[in-house]
Amino acid sequence: MDETRVLTRNIREGREPVWRAEYEAAGGWEAFKKTLAELKPTEVGELVKEAGLRGRGGAGFPTGMKWSFMPRFEERPEERPAHVYLVINADEMEPGTFKDRLLMEGDPHQLIEAMAISSYAIGADIAYVFLRGEYVECQRRLQKAIDEATEAGYLGNDILGSGYNLKIYLHMSAGRYICGEESALLSALEGRRAVPRHKPPFPAASGLFGQPTTVNNVETICNVPHIVSNGADWYKQLGAHKDGGTKLFGASGHVNRPGLAEMPLGTRMGDLLEHFGGIREGRRLKALLPGGGSTPLLTADHLDTPMDYEGVGAAGSRLGTGTMVVMDETTPIVGVLKNLEHFYAQESCGWCTPCRDGLPWVERILTNLEAGKGHPGDIELLELHTKLLGPGKTFCAHAPGAMGPLESGLKYFRDELAALIPDDSDTLSLTEPANTASNSQV
Repeated sequence: MDETRVLTRNIREGREPVWRAEYEAAGGWEAFKKTLAELKPTEVGELVKEAGLRGRGGAGFPTGMKWSFMPRFEERPEERPAHVYLVINADEMEPGTFKDRLLMEGDPHQLIEAMAISSYAIGADIAYVFLRGEYVECQRRLQKAIDEATEAGYLGNDILGSGYNLKIYLHMSAGRYICGEESALLSALEGRRAVPRHKPPFPAASGLFGQPTTVNNVETICNVPHIVSNGADWYKQLGAHKDGGTKLFGASGHVNRPGLAEMPLGTRMGDLLEHFGGIREGRRLKALLPGGGSTPLLTADHLDTPMDYEGVGAAGSRLGTGTMVVMDETTPIVGVLKNLEHFYAQESCGWCTPCRDGLPWVERILTNLEAGKGHPGDIELLELHTKLLGPGKTFCAHAPGAMGPLESGLKYFRDELAALIPDDSDTLSLTEPANTASNSQV
């Protein structure tokens, strides 16, 4: 199955990215020029809304609608706050996810142009890229692209004589998975502890430094120049789904050719696995995480699922980041779940009790099951945790996300997990000391 290369059209494996001269020769920065010359800020937002672009970072929220929440000051400039911000979430700590890194390293000018157009659309005068701390090569290439764009007059004051001002900065994260949650990201960007905030107020009303702010994902925003250049109808016909567009799909784990591919949104799951060479060594698929570590497991029974928001949702999971973690028939499911829960237990910010204390408890039970030291009632106790740590029971979505793989693992592989409990084991002692490396976060 052939790729549909829109976001990845300039990316050349194993080579330096296209820099400004080559990017411009391929039509780069023309969408930004068109935006400034022909479109009002609100018209850009309406175009993105008409195209049906939805967030590619995991939540899938309509981008144009998100932009529409931002207050407008064109008719009342005297009420404009000190700054309006666009913040790009490039933290990308979701297990199994590496799509934004490809875009930033492979075509940095595309992201900078997309940020310039998007900032204009929401009225932002300052934009940040919140980068995962390990992405030092992304930082180097993005900074060079920012410098080149500033030198060419695409960033700065009175850009191209339009009267529009914009500055873009990079911020290297100090780490933590929770920084992927937009309000925790804003707290970290302000130099404070990365914990989620109460909502309301939402970032559009009071975000970074208390000013109006929109947070978007890297892949999401990279679609914007192409929508401006080619129109909403063109964008919608790219996909096999009503929302349209392409999606960067990935596969890691037990496939023959791990990597990334840009395909129409709504491509069938089985076709994607075939594109990545199928399951290694001729084995069968046991399960996969369709969109990163926090998405519920799917099985070989779901190969006909269209990889779009509604299709994956109807199958009982979430599209998430669209990067599949694939497991063949030899994979013990208890090990998969233990590794995931270990990660989420470590990455809890510790702000609320169910997440801080519940996730290490879940990890402990799974560790004991894997070691053959399980007890009768362990499966039921795990099932109880999926409810106690589920949606609405914690301050943010961290623990509910961690419960997605566990709940689906119990649904599809309950007998396999129950078989790990020795027949002669005693009943579970709730006072038995933990024997894992997990620690509660403080």
